[in-house]
Amino acid sequence: QVQLVESGGGLVQAGDSLRLSCAASGRTFSNYGMGWFRQAPGKGREFVAAISWSGGSTYYADSVKGRFTISRDNAKNTVYLQMNSLKPEDTAVYYCAATTRPLMLSSRSPLGYAYWGQGTQVTVSS
Repeated sequence: QVQLVESGGGLVQAGDSLRLSCAASGRTFSNYGMGWFRQAPGKGREFVAAISWSGGSTYYADSVKGRFTISRDNAKNTVYLQMNSLKPEDTAVYYCAATTRPLMLSSRSPLGYAYWGQGTQVTVSS
């Protein structure tokens, strides 16, 4: 069993930055690949970014590439999502998730992520 807790969301203006954090507990953090997903009102959950257990491989949705950066600190059992140049269309609840299935990372699919956090709200005003 793994527990994930997101933090760092808030209300910002377009062009601002936020850094989301996801703290993990319950099992050795480095055993898991990690992903960030988001869900806007009335829309499905979409892939944002993912990172391998070692941090050596990262993946991004085209909509955030060049603006967002995923990273992890295994010593702190934490994964981060640095969000720069935020746009109103980035407004959503952001979730972190953990998977033991490495092939799921490059697939950009939420399927196979066994553990999810409660989500943190990011609102970007224009």
